[in-house]
Amino acid sequence: MKVQYLGTTVTNQNSIQEEIKIRLKSRNVCYYSVQNLLSSTLLSRNLKIKIYRNTVSPVVLYGCENWSLTLRQGRRLRVFENRVLRRIFGHKRDEVTWEWRRLHNEELNDLYFSPNTVRVIKARRMSWAGHVARIGERRSIYRVLVGKREGKRPLGRPRRRWEDNIKRKWDVGVGTSSSWFRTGTGGRNLLLR
Repeated sequence: MKVQYLGTTVTNQNSIQEEIKIRLKSRNVCYYSVQNLLSSTLLSRNLKIKIYRNTVSPVVLYGCENWSLTLRQGRRLRVFENRVLRRIFGHKRDEVTWEWRRLHNEELNDLYFSPNTVRVIKARRMSWAGHVARIGERRSIYRVLVGKREGKRPLGRPRRRWEDNIKRKWDVGVGTSSSWFRTGTGGRNLLLR
């Protein structure tokens, strides 16, 4: 069973896979609608980057605070972003052979100074976790985050949960995995780590 609520797809299996697929489809529709602008020689690179940030990127990032990304999904997001950046920055002439070639990923990262989509998603997730931690015990979202599910978990390897991603990011960036909820920072300082 799928339900569309405020532009986000909610399933009875509590799987975010369907939502990410829908976001990726919407992203492609948005990208192909501005594709001619991004490859135009009449517009500057800065203007093309602004078009990308203000039209395509928000379509992908809507509701991303609740996602628990797998490596495959993160890779798909980065591949798409690199494709758009290659469209914006164009080809480069090789110094040795004087032939035109595509830009490598490292060259794209040097040209595009903003954090990639996966880092933005992680930063927004940390910001949302800090917000919920500061909200207070009376609010239902706080109880959902802190509460434990009743019953047994299914057999097999457990799916990665949203809270697992937060604890993992907190371990790497700031402190111990149990301190993320007590501290409740906004996650702004974790954007570039």
